[in-house]
Amino acid sequence: MATSTAPVSISLENEKNPWLAAAARFDEAALRLKLDDGMCKVLRTPTKEITVNIPVALDDGRLEVFTGYRVQHSLARGPAKGGIRFAPDVTLDEVRALASWMTWKCAVVNIPFGGGKGGVICDPNILSELELEKLTRRYTSEIMDFIGPERDVPAPDVNTNEKIMAWIMDTYSMHQRHTTTGVVTGKPMALGGSRGRPEATGRGCMMVTLKALKQLGIPYDRARVVIQGFGNVGGMAAKLMKAMGFHIVAIVEYDGAVYNSSGLDIAALQKHRHETGSITGFAGGEDMDKTEAMFLDCDVLIPAATENVITSQNADRLRCQILCEGANGPTTPLADLILADKNVFVIPDILANAGGVTVSYFEWVQDRQGFFWNEQLVNSRLQEIMDESFDAVVQYAEKHHVNNRIAAYMLALDRVANAIRLRGIYA
Repeated sequence: MATSTAPVSISLENEKNPWLAAAARFDEAALRLKLDDGMCKVLRTPTKEITVNIPVALDDGRLEVFTGYRVQHSLARGPAKGGIRFAPDVTLDEVRALASWMTWKCAVVNIPFGGGKGGVICDPNILSELELEKLTRRYTSEIMDFIGPERDVPAPDVNTNEKIMAWIMDTYSMHQRHTTTGVVTGKPMALGGSRGRPEATGRGCMMVTLKALKQLGIPYDRARVVIQGFGNVGGMAAKLMKAMGFHIVAIVEYDGAVYNSSGLDIAALQKHRHETGSITGFAGGEDMDKTEAMFLDCDVLIPAATENVITSQNADRLRCQILCEGANGPTTPLADLILADKNVFVIPDILANAGGVTVSYFEWVQDRQGFFWNEQLVNSRLQEIMDESFDAVVQYAEKHHVNNRIAAYMLALDRVANAIRLRGIYA
């Protein structure tokens, strides 16, 4: 029977709450799958939520205490998997939502992980490298009993990188008394990282965009693309898509946007930003308002920065045919309703940006085998998984007469629920 739990209600007041947004999509998918109330409770509830307080001796001699989180949403299909972010606006609700999205993301691409996520409330921009290392190592020691290659495998996220993953791996290994490369992914190549990992999320976005363009009958070499965010995901997607022949007509960043109707030279723009610290003032394009750039007439819009950039207040202004969500949670549930009315083909985040976790899975496998693949093999296996996953979501949408996002959630919930049924409930 269908769940008897009252569905989550999204209003203008709580539209941007990421945990409620994840719950609302969950509820609709569960209802359509006719999941019983007990299974819904199991799938909805995180397995563990860990809050730690992290004392750090700052360079000036002061002691500061930072708060950190690690949420393990599900372990039904394998170890928890998910990034760690360092940011001043980290909240437990955000980490919960991101952990649940990781569960569904791993299930959509059918890799043997559950969902996890971590975060520390801090501003890494005002911390020295030594302070950042102390913070990372102490945070790692506080969650030590909950992570490991068979338990929970962290990765980089907002404001974290391969250096921070190396510190986590080293701290964990020192306590284990042997080198354990498989405790994290996104590591430096010399410490067990995988070829193709830095490009994986952006490459995955390109792969599913190509599938969507083919479905809509739009030649990729005529496709006009607007990308919001020029970091690892957006920047890499722009670079790869430009090399393939897409027309990247606009890049949008936090401090402005740059536009060229004939297509931007992405390599030159990256060099310009490296030299000046901004994409604005680029000779190969014209500056424009960052908000207005999101509403340019284009074939593909890729929000690849933060959550909640497409809301009920601006979704009606979008002029794209395809929305490929490179970021986690860029579109609110209320905005989804508007996009459906506009017939925008949405590639939801739990599919669109799953290239990163897929190659993280490859890294974990390689670490455990002690045998590493060349980049061609990594990319070919990523292509196979992204293509199969896109097709599975679209077929689910057609079969159940739902949009792509709800189809992706239904596919994911079905796979996780099936794993729980097969395992049974330990008592």
